Amino acid sequence: MKFFSIVSERETSPDAVVEVVEGARTAMDGKIDVVFVFFTGEFCEEAPAIVESLWLELDAQVLIGCSAEGVIGADREVERSAGLSLLVARLPGVRIHPFHIAGERAWREVLTSPDALRTKIGYGEESRAIIGFGDPFSSPMTQLLPALDAAAPRAPLIGGMASSARQPGENVLLRNDQAYQQGFVGLCLSGEVDVQTVVSQGCRPIGKPMVITKSHDNMIEQLGGRPALKVLQEMIEALEESEREQLANGLFVGRAISEYKERFGRGDFLVRNVMGADEQNGGIAVAEYVKTGQTIQFQVRDAATADEDLSLLLDAQNASDAPAGALLFSCNGRGTRMFTLPCHDIDAAHKSMPGMPVAGFFAAGELGPVGGRNFIHGHTASFALFRPRGKEAGTA
Repeated sequence: MKFFSIVSERETSPDAVVEVVEGARTAMDGKIDVVFVFFTGEFCEEAPAIVESLWLELDAQVLIGCSAEGVIGADREVERSAGLSLLVARLPGVRIHPFHIAGERAWREVLTSPDALRTKIGYGEESRAIIGFGDPFSSPMTQLLPALDAAAPRAPLIGGMASSARQPGENVLLRNDQAYQQGFVGLCLSGEVDVQTVVSQGCRPIGKPMVITKSHDNMIEQLGGRPALKVLQEMIEALEESEREQLANGLFVGRAISEYKERFGRGDFLVRNVMGADEQNGGIAVAEYVKTGQTIQFQVRDAATADEDLSLLLDAQNASDAPAGALLFSCNGRGTRMFTLPCHDIDAAHKSMPGMPVAGFFAAGELGPVGGRNFIHGHTASFALFRPRGKEAGTA
């Protein structure tokens, strides 16, 4: 198993393609099984020519990718300028099934029939993971994620949503030698590969876990039998000044994935934004449907917390052999929008796992499992770490 990552910042797509193709050919010196391709919006109009050149020149078994606001590769995160990034891999003993889902009829079929979904994505007894990229304007992720949980429980979904567009039809998705403007592309990996996931939500809990005792849709009305807004105000008043200052970066709520734990820690919560409050009724609106009986804990996020969370989760992967390669899907609200210095997330990966080939992009929503279920996240760094079968570390 061998991976290689390369990124080009050439301003024209022909020059960028030549650079990454020459680098990949030299590094791999032989067969390439899969190519992951990510490029910025500057290259969207040339996408058909880009994918044709990569498909013919690299002669891979499978190619998938998408357009993005920024790309990640080698030792760089390219933001606000042209970029083309590749992760190429040789995967002996691994079966790779590419797919593309688009159009109302196709979505209806896979979302209503688990058998149809399994057939479409190529899921089987030895499937290890699904890597996928979606157009946020035409992919029904709120339906797809639970459908994958049910139909393909042994293969977590890792990936991200294309982020180069401001309106429908402007994103580009790639599968083999084809370019698309809508839907969802991906591949299912089966056989002699292990894929571990790291999903760093970058938050730190504040206050104590509380049980929702009254709710409606996305509104938390009561916590512990009291108006939720009143409980929140009292919690904030009890915080230390340094913690109250962190609220300037926004307030979040973590919903416990499992209600059966006595104690909750890192990775036990699905983090969502607090959207607002209803002062008249004392409720708190969050960016997630909630139910009475669920446990929640408020959360804060800043650059220091996000750095600590990612480092701890990546360091935990050192329990066994280093990964052969990795994909990184970082929120387009991270990068220099969150951290003082550029290249934070890829630097953290290389600090924990030196020399590991990494590529990816800044996403408009990151895909990754929490508590064994698939979710779409925001402000998250989501990794897929690839190892030969039998050399896995942990899952975060």
